Amino acid sequence: MAAAYRLGVDLGGTKIEIVALDNDGRERLRYRVPTPPGDYAETLAAIAELVRDAEGRLGAAPGACRVGIGTPGSLSRATGLLRNSNSVCLNGRPFKADLEARIGREVRMSNDANCFALSEAQDGAGTGARVVFGVILGTGVGAGIVVEGGVLDGANGIAGEWGHNPLPWPRDDERPGTPCYCGRSGCIETWCSGPSFERDHRARSGRDTPTAQIVADAATGDAAASESLARYEERLARALAHVVNLIDPDVIVLGGGMSNVQRLYESVPRLWGAWVFSDRVDTRLVRNLHGDSSGVRGAARLWPAAAEGEVR
Repeated sequence: MAAAYRLGVDLGGTKIEIVALDNDGRERLRYRVPTPPGDYAETLAAIAELVRDAEGRLGAAPGACRVGIGTPGSLSRATGLLRNSNSVCLNGRPFKADLEARIGREVRMSNDANCFALSEAQDGAGTGARVVFGVILGTGVGAGIVVEGGVLDGANGIAGEWGHNPLPWPRDDERPGTPCYCGRSGCIETWCSGPSFERDHRARSGRDTPTAQIVADAATGDAAASESLARYEERLARALAHVVNLIDPDVIVLGGGMSNVQRLYESVPRLWGAWVFSDRVDTRLVRNLHGDSSGVRGAARLWPAAAEGEVR
C-alpha cells in the first residue's frame, strides 16, 4: 500500500518551499528553490517540478501525493482568479486551475497567512486553543483565523485580511498615512511590517538601519532606536486590540521577521488593554513554534491525514 504523503507548497516572493508530511504529521522532506521573478508561467512550472521531484524523492508514484499550496492573496469566489497578491504577476490569473492542469490532480489552496495560522493552531504555539489568530509581520502584514482546528475563510474568502484595514485610533501625525500597494493609505501593513518599521526609524532618526540593529541599539539605550521601537509596539498594540474586540481569540501567534523581537511579547499585552473593551485581557500573545516554515506545514495540512486503509 502506498504511503499517504501530504505535500505543502509555500509560494513566496523570493522562494518556493515544499514539505512532505506523513500521516502522523512528521516531516519527511523539506527544501526550497528561488521564485522566478515576475513570471507567471515559470512560477507554475517551478511548482510543478517541485511536486514531481518531491514525489520522486519520496518513492511515491507520480500523482500519488495530495498537494496544498499557500499563496499571497486569495481566490475570488466570483471569478476563480487570484487577487490581492503582492506578487502582482499572479493577480487576475486562474492560478489554482492552471496548477491543477499542470500536475494532474486537485490542489487545495489558501492564503499563506491562513496556512501559518493552521499550522500553529494544530500543533504549534496555539495547540489546544479554540480560536487562534495567526499574524505574519514580515515584508507585508497578513493574518489568518483558525476556529476549532479549521481555517475560517468567510463568505468572501478574505477572513483575516487584517493588514489592509486602517491603523485604528490614529494620531494626527499618522493621518492619512503612507500609500499602500492596495491603493489606499494608512493600512496596518504600512505601519507594522518590517520595512515600515525601518522606514519610520529612518524618517525620525535619519539613519538607514536594519530591524535587527534597531532592536539591538534600543537594548543598549540608544534614544532614537528606543523611541522607534516604542512607537512600533504601541501601534501593534492598537492594531491587535482591534482584533481582540472583534473576534476575541484565545491566542494570537506572531510570525515573520518582526516576531523575533522578543520584547513585543511583554510590551504589547501590557499596552493593548487601553483599547480592548474589557476589564481584563486574557488573550495570549505568543511567538510561533515552527519558524518561517510554519506556513508550508499548514499548506500540507489543508488536507487531512489519510483514513486508515486509504491508498494515496
